[in-house]
Amino acid sequence: MAKLLEGKPLAEKIKEEIKNKVAALKNKPVLASIMVGENAGAESYVKSQKKVAEALGIDYQFSKLPADTTEAALSDFIKKLNSDSNVAGIIVQMPLPQAIDYKKISQFISPDKDVEGMHPANIGKIIFGKAKILPCTPAAVMELLNSTGIDLYGKEVVVVGHSEIVGKPLALLLLEKFATVTVCHIGTSKAGKLEEHVKKAEILIVAVGKAGLIKGEWVKEGAIVIDVGINRVADKIVGDVEFEPAEKRASYITPVPGGVGPLTVTMLMRNLVEAANLQQ
Repeated sequence: MAKLLEGKPLAEKIKEEIKNKVAALKNKPVLASIMVGENAGAESYVKSQKKVAEALGIDYQFSKLPADTTEAALSDFIKKLNSDSNVAGIIVQMPLPQAIDYKKISQFISPDKDVEGMHPANIGKIIFGKAKILPCTPAAVMELLNSTGIDLYGKEVVVVGHSEIVGKPLALLLLEKFATVTVCHIGTSKAGKLEEHVKKAEILIVAVGKAGLIKGEWVKEGAIVIDVGINRVADKIVGDVEFEPAEKRASYITPVPGGVGPLTVTMLMRNLVEAANLQQ
């Protein structure tokens, strides 16, 4: 039976480190958060961010823009925050209205204030092993792996999902540790090869957003399973991996909810402190 890889105890430990670093800064760091229009999920995430920020001594400044805000108006708003020396970090809450392209918007945030680590300059630094600010979810996954004490060198790692925010940057971070990385996606699935790849994984990381995509019996005996997926099925929140059968085969597995989730906001705050240090 697998040991549960819970994010909360790890997040609490990292928060103590962040609190000490915040106290050592010359000025109280300000995190500027922007939301466009109404979205219940985003509002819940904002509340969570605000609560964590305030507990760590970070000033959380929230701006809600109307739903009809244009891409140009949003980029102008971000540029003002870029030039505000009091603001250490900027986050634009997702989702954005259809008329606004997030890929474009993320490029308007100054790389030194990009607390989500999604600016092309910050993603590029991962390739050279020079990144100080990392995308939050991949950073959370790496922290969970570190907590197991595993040496990633030469390990067979399978990442299922190749999104810009998780799969792609995560593959780069794993390569930096000399893991042997296979990235699977819809092409792998359509070619009927997903099961074959998953069965080889000593470390399996799944970030797709499709409940039960990975069958429990596919999990290799003794594998470490990190499930990033969050799916609502009836009145339950479940991951992308069939939990009960996978738990019987794995050595470590993340619960959903309670695994990767609690760490992502903590990684955001760690990025803010890193950003504040870069600017000072």
